[in-house]
Amino acid sequence: MSTVNRKGDFKGRRTSRYINRELSWLEFNSRVLAEAENPANPLLERLKFLAIFESNMDEFFMVRVSGLIEQDELGVTEPSPDGLTPAQQLAEIAQVAPCQRHRAGDLWCDVLMPELDKAGIRLVDPSMLAPEQQAEARRYFETSVFPLCTPLMLDPAITFPFISNRSLNLAVELADNGDVKLARVKIPPNLPRLVRLESLPGSFLFLEDVVAQNLDLLFPGVLVLASHKFRVIRDADIEIREIEAADLITAVEQGLQLRRFGDPVLLEYQESLGKDWILTLRQHLALDVQDTIAVRGHVGFEALWELVALDRPDLKYVPHIPYLSPKLTRSSSLFPEVTERDVLLHHPYDSFRPVEELVASAADDSDVIGIKMTLYRVGSESPIVQSLLRAAESGKQVAAMLELKARFDEGNNLVWSRALERAGVHVTYGFPDMKVHCKLCLIVRQEGKQVRSYAHIGTGNYNPLTARGYTDLGLVTCDREVCQDVIEMFNFLTGFSKQARYRKLLVAPLNVREGILERIEREIRVKREKGAGRILFKLNALVDPEVIDALCEASESGIEVKLAVRGICCLRPGVKGMSENIQVVSIVGRFLEHSRIYYFENGGEPDVWIGSADMMRRNLDRRIEVLAPVSDPCHIAYLRDQVLTRYFDDCRKGWALDSEGRYAHPPCDSGFELQAYLLNHPASVECP
Repeated sequence: MSTVNRKGDFKGRRTSRYINRELSWLEFNSRVLAEAENPANPLLERLKFLAIFESNMDEFFMVRVSGLIEQDELGVTEPSPDGLTPAQQLAEIAQVAPCQRHRAGDLWCDVLMPELDKAGIRLVDPSMLAPEQQAEARRYFETSVFPLCTPLMLDPAITFPFISNRSLNLAVELADNGDVKLARVKIPPNLPRLVRLESLPGSFLFLEDVVAQNLDLLFPGVLVLASHKFRVIRDADIEIREIEAADLITAVEQGLQLRRFGDPVLLEYQESLGKDWILTLRQHLALDVQDTIAVRGHVGFEALWELVALDRPDLKYVPHIPYLSPKLTRSSSLFPEVTERDVLLHHPYDSFRPVEELVASAADDSDVIGIKMTLYRVGSESPIVQSLLRAAESGKQVAAMLELKARFDEGNNLVWSRALERAGVHVTYGFPDMKVHCKLCLIVRQEGKQVRSYAHIGTGNYNPLTARGYTDLGLVTCDREVCQDVIEMFNFLTGFSKQARYRKLLVAPLNVREGILERIEREIRVKREKGAGRILFKLNALVDPEVIDALCEASESGIEVKLAVRGICCLRPGVKGMSENIQVVSIVGRFLEHSRIYYFENGGEPDVWIGSADMMRRNLDRRIEVLAPVSDPCHIAYLRDQVLTRYFDDCRKGWALDSEGRYAHPPCDSGFELQAYLLNHPASVECP
C-alpha cells in the first residue's frame, strides 16, 4: 500500500507545510536584484541583472497578478495550499512588490549611475547641457522624434486615450487660463532609448528626457508646467481555450493583438507626480491604490539593455568559450559516437554546437531518411530550423511540432511555422488545452539493411542563444526502447494516439507525477529495509502539493532530501517533525539555472532522470513533458558528484531557504562557486 497521502491533507498541517507561490516568486526576484546590488559582479552585468529584475516583475504582474485579480473579481475565495485567498495574496503582493521596486530605484540612482559615471559612461540630464549641446539635442528631437510624437489630452478629455502595455509615457501638466490640464505624450518605442550626441562623446541622454526638454515644440503657445514619467502594465496572458486546431493560428494571432489591450493591473509613475493626477489616472484605468507604485529615477529599466550592449569588455564577465569535445567536432563522427555510448552535454559548459551539428548532419547525410523535432522557443535566428528547412527541401521526411502558445514567443513561432510549411515540413501545432513543452529530436537513419533511430532529449530549448546563457542538459542516445518511446511520442503529438504506456520515458500529463511519487515511496521502503536513503532534485520550481507532501513524508522517514530550486519553492524546509531532513538552496548567478534532474539513491542503484518538467501543477497536468532516464554510470556519477551535491557547497551564489521562507547566503569559508567550477568540469570532459 502506498505510504503517501495523495490528497495531501495531513490532518490540518497544510498551512505550515507550504510557502505561498507568489511570495516565493517575489523572493526569487529579490535574489536577482541582489545580484545587481553585488559589487563583486562587473558593472554592466549588474545593469543586466537590474533589467532582468524589472522584466521579471513586469511578467509577474502581466500573468500572475492579473490572474489573481480575475479570481478576486469573480468572487473566488478558495485558498491556495498555504491558506491565502486571492484577495489576501494580492494584499501581500502590494506590500512586497513596491518595496522591491523602491530598492531597485535606490540602487540605480545612488549606486549604479555614479559607478557608470566613474567608468566613463555618463548619463546626462539635457537641462545641464551647454547651449551648443542643447541645440544638438533639439535638432535630433525635431528631425527624428517630433514626427513620431502624438500629444493627447488626458484630463479633461471626451474619451481617455488608450495607453498600451509597458509603453513609456510623459504626463504633461499644462497651464490654460488659470486651469491646469494634463496631456500624455508616448515615448516612441521604435527609437533607441539612449541618445548619443556627437559633441559629447561617451555621454548619453535618455530619450524621454530629450522629449521632456522639448515639450514646447509639442505644445506651442502653452505654458508647460512639468512632466512626469509613467507606464501601465496590463494583463498579457493569452488563453487558448477549447477550439479546433485549424483555428489555433488565428487564435494566437488575435491573442497577440489583444495582449496590448488587456485590462490594466499596475500603474508605475515617477514619484514627482502629484496626488490629484495619480487619482485621475487611477480612476480612468480603474485601479486601486494598491495597484500603483511610485518609482524613483527612471521608469522602465529596459533601456539598460542598450548600456549592457556597449563594447566595454572591462565591465563584463570574461567571455566563456564552451568546451567542444574532439570526438564531437566532426559531423561524420556524431552517429558512430552515439552508437558506441550515450552522449551527455551540459550547456553552457559544453558547447551547443554538437546539437546543431547533429541536426545539420542529419539534413545533409544521404543515409538519414527522417527528422522529427519539437520546437518551443527557437529564437529569431535558428540554425536548427534552417537545417530542418534544408532537409525538407532535399526530400527527407521532416516533421515539426511547433508550440504556438510559448508565452511571449508566439510571434517568432508563427513566422517559423510558415517558413517550415512552405518548405514541405509536416508542421503541427499541439493541443488547444495543453502546451507541448518537451524537448525532443528524433533522427531516423538507414544503416545498411537496418534502420536505426537516434534521439536527443533535453531540458532546454533548441536555441543557440539561450544555450550560452542557461544551464541545461542534453542526452543523445540510440537506445532502442527510448527511441521507440520517442517515435510513439511524436505519433501522439502529430497524429491521433491514445498512448497509455511508455517503455522508459515518463510523460506528462500521463505519469510524470506518478513516476516521481512512486520513486519517493520506493526510497522510503528502501530506507526502512536498508537504513539509508537519499533524494536529490534540481529544478526551476517546486509547487505541486502532492510532490511536496511526499518529500515531507520522506523527510519524516529519515531520508536525506536536498533540493536545488532556482525559483519558486513552496516547500517549507527545516521544520522539526515535518521537514527537518530537507535542505533547499537556490543559485542565482552568471547563468540561468534551467536544467531539471531527479536523483534517487535507490539502495545503491541510482535512478536518475532529466527532462523538461518542473514539479508544478501546470507542468504535470496541463503540459506535455518528458523525463528520460540516465543509464551510463559515468553520467550518473557526474550528475550526482559534480553537479547535484555541489549545489550545496556554493556559498557565493547559493542561497539557503529557512523554515520562515527567507533566503540567505550560507557561511562562506571555502569561497566555492558552482558555476565557476563547472566552467572547468563540463560533462564531456568528465565522461569523455
